[in-house]
Amino acid sequence: MTAEEILIVEDEVKIAHLLRDYLKKEGYSVTCMERGDTVIPYLRKKLPELILLDIMLPGKEGTEVCREIRKFSTVPIIMLTAKADEVDRIVGLELGADDYICKPFSPREVMARIKAVLRRIRSPAEEKKIVAGPVTLDEITRRVTVLDQELKLTRNEFGLLRVMMLHPDRVFSRNELLNLVQGYDFEGYDRTIDTHVKNLRKKIADIIPDQEIISTVYGLGYKLNLS
Repeated sequence: MTAEEILIVEDEVKIAHLLRDYLKKEGYSVTCMERGDTVIPYLRKKLPELILLDIMLPGKEGTEVCREIRKFSTVPIIMLTAKADEVDRIVGLELGADDYICKPFSPREVMARIKAVLRRIRSPAEEKKIVAGPVTLDEITRRVTVLDQELKLTRNEFGLLRVMMLHPDRVFSRNELLNLVQGYDFEGYDRTIDTHVKNLRKKIADIIPDQEIISTVYGLGYKLNLS
């Protein structure tokens, strides 16, 4: 059986080799790159199972690489960065990254996040459509429509909307959504849900600007608002 490939794009050799060694112990095949401008040509020929993508890279920044990847592929991307500023995390998620980890990090945490992302995308969809108000979500085709207009969602946005549509009017805390949608709960990352909710709201509002489908319940979290 061929080992699944993880692509590491990281110019700090010690970090890249540390991650490579952990991944190989887990049975993955690993390819390492140090420059951002080498990634797209490689991916045009072969797509890995997942990409660990540093932000600050020679040749081309990771954010630009992520943007270009999303033009032709939904391959899972976990971004790595030394920038701890919340704005940088939000930018990465808005570009379509599946997750974002700030340095310094534990290799075990990275492994847990890789497994969570891969587990999430491999989970078999139930053969049904979920309908909540004007929104219809098809778990087989992963197609979402609002008033019969298709909504283009990232993997995380789809998962977030699905969870909330299964339980309309239930209030979810950020940590609950993080666990249900992304499959892990590490302190300090619950605010990434805010970014996904903001992006999801904007996409829905482009179709129905006068109706707030996802409401904020201050001090508690979010709920799908169909009342």
